[in-house]
Amino acid sequence: MQNNSEQLRRELALAHRILVGQGVLEAFGHISLRNPDNPQEFYLPRALPPSCVTADDVLLFNSDSKPVQPTDQALFSESCIHAAIFRARPDVMAICHHHSPSIMPFCVTNKTLEPVSQTGAAMGERVPVWDSQVEFGDTRLLLTDQQQSDSLAKALGPDWMILMRRHGATVVGRSLTEVVFRAVHACRDADTILRASPLGEITPLTRQERQLAGALREEPMRRCWQHWAATLPEILHLAD
Repeated sequence: MQNNSEQLRRELALAHRILVGQGVLEAFGHISLRNPDNPQEFYLPRALPPSCVTADDVLLFNSDSKPVQPTDQALFSESCIHAAIFRARPDVMAICHHHSPSIMPFCVTNKTLEPVSQTGAAMGERVPVWDSQVEFGDTRLLLTDQQQSDSLAKALGPDWMILMRRHGATVVGRSLTEVVFRAVHACRDADTILRASPLGEITPLTRQERQLAGALREEPMRRCWQHWAATLPEILHLAD
């Protein structure tokens, strides 16, 4: 019988595979999960392509983004993103950082990303943009120190998603299921905007529509999780 830690590691590995299957994650990107038994800790895989992550690759990190158990395995340099947001947002239980092709056009232009569909409301009422150059000048555009990560967390504020100029996006949720749901449907809405733009004016959801449609329920999110997991290509399925 699996203990709670083993089950959480398996679910986090599966979340990576689902987001690969849905086109959110490619060779880069990562998802973390707060440790429910110690909110000061979080689970995050070692540095691997998301399509290769298994439960055995998931490590436990402390609030300083350091592994709880010393390791010589390669780690993500951006683990500090997860630590900073978990510290700033006690309501957040899971975080996804990605560079989806659907999102990137909104990271390199001044076009505001706004929800345009019922499921797209999962991105939240607004999607702020964080520009590292404002505070830190020219950088590698990777968040590898706590100061930058704290700045990103501050810019995210109470929202559910933030764009990072010329870099990608970070999405948060109150559960692993929720962060996967938000990440997938935000990318789908972004793709809808890109494909619909040549057809004419796009009208985003009203503020009240965003609030009503954005009140997520567990059952539909779990249904999507089950569907996405069931339709994974064989190469992405986890070993038993």
